[in-house]
Amino acid sequence: MVDTVFSLCGLLAGVGWIGLILLPRRGLAIAAARLVIPAIIGIIYVYFFAMYLDRAPVGAGFGSLTAVAALFTVEELLLCGWIHYLAFDLFVGSWEVEDAKKRGISHWFVVPCLLATFMAGPAGLLLYLLVRGGYTLKTAGATTSAQ
Repeated sequence: MVDTVFSLCGLLAGVGWIGLILLPRRGLAIAAARLVIPAIIGIIYVYFFAMYLDRAPVGAGFGSLTAVAALFTVEELLLCGWIHYLAFDLFVGSWEVEDAKKRGISHWFVVPCLLATFMAGPAGLLLYLLVRGGYTLKTAGATTSAQ
């Protein structure tokens, strides 16, 4: 069952990422990636966390790296950790697309950020923030020179 849920959540997240990359101007794609898919994955997360937390060994928890490692010795809680990444990285990717759209940043600049966010969440977010910062500086410079 754990492998099936792992695959299902990965498939759902993949659908969201494809929508963000290929259909960035479609409200349905953004809503799916920002709300629907993370909510579904979130429900699965809450279920597994609530059902299997009591199986964690003594000393498991969030207070140290060793405690987290102990928590993840329970396969179902390891699944929780993984789908946590799936939901939050997808949510961040949807924010990147929406933020870029509001700021007038070309989607072509956002796609590499999305791929990086998909593969290595915080690194992709950092890349997007750098792209956003560069665009802001460029825009501010163009505004200043036009005055």
